[in-house]
Amino acid sequence: MFKMTAKVPVSVLIPALNEELNLPACLESVARADEVFVVDSQSSDRSIEISEEYGAKVVQFHFNGRWPKKKNWSLENLPFRNEWVLIVDCDERITPELWDEIEEAIKNNNFNGYYLNRKVFFLGKWIRYGGKYPDWNLRLFRHQSGRYENLNTEDIPNTGDNEVHEHVILQGNVGYLKEDMLHIDFRDIYHWLQRHNRYSNWEARVYYNLLTGQDDSGTIGANLFGDAVQRKRFLKKIWVRLPFKPLLRFVLFYFIRLGFLDGRAGYIYGRLLSQYEYQIGVKLYELRQFGGQLNVNKNPQPTDSKTTSEPIKVKL
Repeated sequence: MFKMTAKVPVSVLIPALNEELNLPACLESVARADEVFVVDSQSSDRSIEISEEYGAKVVQFHFNGRWPKKKNWSLENLPFRNEWVLIVDCDERITPELWDEIEEAIKNNNFNGYYLNRKVFFLGKWIRYGGKYPDWNLRLFRHQSGRYENLNTEDIPNTGDNEVHEHVILQGNVGYLKEDMLHIDFRDIYHWLQRHNRYSNWEARVYYNLLTGQDDSGTIGANLFGDAVQRKRFLKKIWVRLPFKPLLRFVLFYFIRLGFLDGRAGYIYGRLLSQYEYQIGVKLYELRQFGGQLNVNKNPQPTDSKTTSEPIKVKL
């Protein structure tokens, strides 16, 4: 006789926007959760319908352009019936082995949260090298004890309404789970480029804040001797001041961190990361040119004092 698997007393939070390709696999992977919320941003595809088909509770988030963004708003406002929350992006999957570990981990009263390690897949291949693994993210925690940091980037346009690279600040002890979470985006390279165009706006602002001495008291902080995320934040303070970052990023990924061992997918990924770094640099230059905003010269003055209102004649 078929035995029904008991639900794990965890509330899953999935932020979504037009994710009909990724949602079915994501929702299937979190079926063991006692409760699933999909927090949607007025999707125009079948995201809402798919979420409801899988029994998820759909909540609409209307971003006002200011803090908080989607995940922090959800942590503050959703009526979770469980103490523990697991945050999963639409292109991520929770394996059965990870669910078994989660079920045991939340019984431990010594921890208020756990880091999950991600396996990133690109063009169908696990990107094991290049510094992409391990990739620790604090995603499982007692929801009353954790909130996402504010990196003061919300005034930059076209970055989206969701915390993507911000990290959770948690009160209490944090542990690390052994089983991996899978990051598998079913969308094509077009969407990767589209997404990273938005991300580079965000990253440029982060670089700008670091270079101008922005107060980081509301963040996880930078600490060479802290956890994995704090060490990365410390190294980023050095990184933003280096020249030739697009080239350095490719060399670091492909040669120093052995990205070439991931074959053709690793090479393409490294080239795209180098391009991404160039985009960040160009947008950082734009920010510095316009006093911390992306091209806000709203009243451009003509560069030629002899300009007139007559039409310009062009020779063909």
